[in-house]
Amino acid sequence: MSYIPPFTVSSRAINLIAEISALIERYAIRLEQEDGLRLRKANRIKTIHSSLAIEGNTLSEDEVRDILDGKNVVAPIKQIQEVRNAIKTYELYPTLDAFKEKDLLKAHGVMMEALVDNAGSYRRGGVGVFGEKGLVHLAPPAEKVPMLMRDLFNWLKHANDHLLIRSCVFHFEFEFIHPFIDGNGRMGRLWQSLILGKLHPLFEHLPVENMVYNNQQQYYDAIKASTKAAQSGPFIDFMLGEIDKTLKEHRGEPLQGKLHDKLHDKLHDKFPELSEKAIAVLEIINAHRSFNAAEIGEQVGLSERQVKTYITKLKQVGLIVRVGSNKTGHWEIIVDESKNKIS
Repeated sequence: MSYIPPFTVSSRAINLIAEISALIERYAIRLEQEDGLRLRKANRIKTIHSSLAIEGNTLSEDEVRDILDGKNVVAPIKQIQEVRNAIKTYELYPTLDAFKEKDLLKAHGVMMEALVDNAGSYRRGGVGVFGEKGLVHLAPPAEKVPMLMRDLFNWLKHANDHLLIRSCVFHFEFEFIHPFIDGNGRMGRLWQSLILGKLHPLFEHLPVENMVYNNQQQYYDAIKASTKAAQSGPFIDFMLGEIDKTLKEHRGEPLQGKLHDKLHDKLHDKFPELSEKAIAVLEIINAHRSFNAAEIGEQVGLSERQVKTYITKLKQVGLIVRVGSNKTGHWEIIVDESKNKIS
């Protein structure tokens, strides 16, 4: 192994590696709970939506879910194509080897099918990253890309550094090289997830892309800081911090009283106007009848105002009623779970 990407591992990164390692098994257990299958599907939808939204795709999570379920969605053809391609690419996840360059090219071919002329091939011309104030980063010349990518994969495969570190370094170096004419952002995020999958299979279902979506400015700031420092240390600190935070958010035990899967599907069929988040709010109410909007929001990661909007929708379709005052009352849910029926 000759080429070694420049990076430093801070004391913060070392502490985060230890903390993440301890959290991994807790989250893996979470995915094995009875609602794990639905959690995996929800995370896949969130992953696809987040990664494409960063690139300017305006489809909602619900529209992504509808496309995944084979339903018709009225939207620009290009945006629908992006979602369909991403779905096909993430379906390949179990068959892709993060250490093989040919698998990266294969995945790009699927991700960018019908979106660029040379999907699955490295760019043949110059490319730059532009922000609001103009050129942010001028990528290396096209003729150097094959050599740079070969060296990067060789380092990734043979380096002794922790996979958490390698995944971050690869992500940064990949974005620096910008090997494709388009799709570099979504491919870089996918490949970090794949590398992390070598550490533990749970990372297939942990929405790494959503970490970036929720913190886009910090993400770009970390890339900028690493570019300025000529080494990926700042980016490593940022990404490890986001992985740690995300694992902490997902480590909790499943809520009691989750709606039966068949009942969950029936709710979607009978009330197509209800989003996945509205049903998530309903599930919290089903489990905790005395919770107020703020407490429900803490469980599902929504603001109190957002929860109140979903509660209003649930009331309008006749699925819940409030009995008593906001402080001392409780919710009544109009669902007969014992018979798997909606009243």
